[in-house]
Order: sequence, then structure tokens, then C-alpha cells
Amino acid sequence: MTSARRPLLEVTDLAVRFASPSGPLEAVRGVSFTLGRERLAIVGESGSGKSMTVRSLLGIAGPAATVTASRARFGDIDLLSLSGAQLRAIRGRRIAMVVQDPRQGLNPIRTIGNQVGEMLRIHQDMPRRSIARRAVELLDEVHIRDPARVSRLHAHEISGGMAQRVMIAMMLAAGPEILIADEATSALDAVVQHHILELIDEQVKRRGMGLILISHDLDLVAGYADRMLVMYGGRVVETLTAEQGYKNAQHPYTRGLMACTPSLAHPGGILPTLERDPAWLL
Repeated sequence: MTSARRPLLEVTDLAVRFASPSGPLEAVRGVSFTLGRERLAIVGESGSGKSMTVRSLLGIAGPAATVTASRARFGDIDLLSLSGAQLRAIRGRRIAMVVQDPRQGLNPIRTIGNQVGEMLRIHQDMPRRSIARRAVELLDEVHIRDPARVSRLHAHEISGGMAQRVMIAMMLAAGPEILIADEATSALDAVVQHHILELIDEQVKRRGMGLILISHDLDLVAGYADRMLVMYGGRVVETLTAEQGYKNAQHPYTRGLMACTPSLAHPGGILPTLERDPAWLL
């Protein structure tokens, strides 16, 4: 396979285990997928292994985690063979992650511009006189009004939606090849959720990146993904393409997730209880 066609990320038989008094706890079991310069959504309930899948590949699953895989390659790099220092050189620069609560990632005593500039200092080795100007440009690229003024503000002076835009600007500062959005909209209201997803979609297409979009809301992310992996109990139970559409799902778990989504066409209706089959865990 030529380098131009090689996936950005190749994962085969990924497993993540944690020790417990009752024996090993398998958080991720036999997960396999590839990511090219495309939009991949990983969906499922809380605890299904969505976030742990990507965190384990980046070395941030925690010291108690045991991570194994037949293959876990980022281009020509075997991610599981890297030292902590080598992984830190990749995180942020080549693979960036936007997290659920943007305020957790912002320093309350430093200005927005200073924090965006820090990413440029660390990953781009830019001259100091150029950093402030580029920080304002990045804020403008994520559609923040009056970016020069916002760059002088602190985290408590901006809204949640604007804080998430700032985090996206910070993650884009190094020009990563892969952007991971880990429940990046779940702390926001419905209108702002779509605005943030549209912004992420715009930047991914503009920069030619690969996107991993992690969410518990299948209906929300369906319009922003080329493919969707549906996870249950640490496993991928179904893969859907944009052409198929999530409404053509075959697995009963996926169909159950869809049935539990409230509908404006039938407001006030009683939602069904999601049923689970122990056989899905085998």
C-alpha cells in the first residue's frame, strides 16, 4: 500500500484490561478499525469503551491499564512500543484531542491568547513576535467574534460554547493529522452542539485531517460522520457507513439506541427501555 493510501491509524484486536479484586476487568475487547482522512464516529452508552479505546492508544488510559493489540499503528509508528516521552511528542502535535468540558483544559489565571500561544511555542517553535498574531488568527479561524479582544480575556469571562471554540483553536495550533473530539459537545446546549460540530467538520475538511468523533448520541453525530462504530460492553457490535444510514442498522443494540431517542414528531411519548442480551458480550 502506498503512503498516500495508507490509513492514518490502523488498530487490530485492541484490548484494555484493569486489575480488580474479582479478576481482570476488560474495558475494551478485540476492537479493530482503520482511520483515513475521513470522519469516524464511535458511539455507544457511557461505559461502552468509546473513550478508553482512543485514550489507550495515546498512553493516557492510566497507570493501572494493561493495553495490548495485534496492531496499533499511526502511519509507520507502533504506538504501543513508544515511551512516555515519545507519546507526548505525538499528543497535541500530530494527534490532538478536544475533551468534554473545555474549562478543565483552560488555565483560569492566564489569558486565552497566552494559552493558545503556548501551544504554538511548544509545537511550532515560532518566533515570539509572531505567536500573539498567530493566536489571534487561530481564534478567528474558529469563528470567534473580535478575536483580538477575546485573546485578552480569561476563561471565566467567556461562555461554554466559546470556551470549546478556544479549545479547538488550541488543538489545531500544531496542525495535527488526527483530531479526536471526545464528547466535545455533551456539556453544551442543543443549538451550540450543532454549531461546534459544524465547526469541527469545517476544519477537518479544510485541513484534510482524520476525525474520531466520540459520542453517546448516535442521532446527533450521524450527519457528521462517514462511518460509525457502535460499541457495547467494550466491543464493536456494528459498523455503519454514511451511505447505509443509521436507520438501516441491523444489530438490536443499535436499533435500541435509536428507539430511545426522543422525537419531536411524537412529543411526550414514553420511551422504550433499552434491552440487553448477555450474548452480545461473548
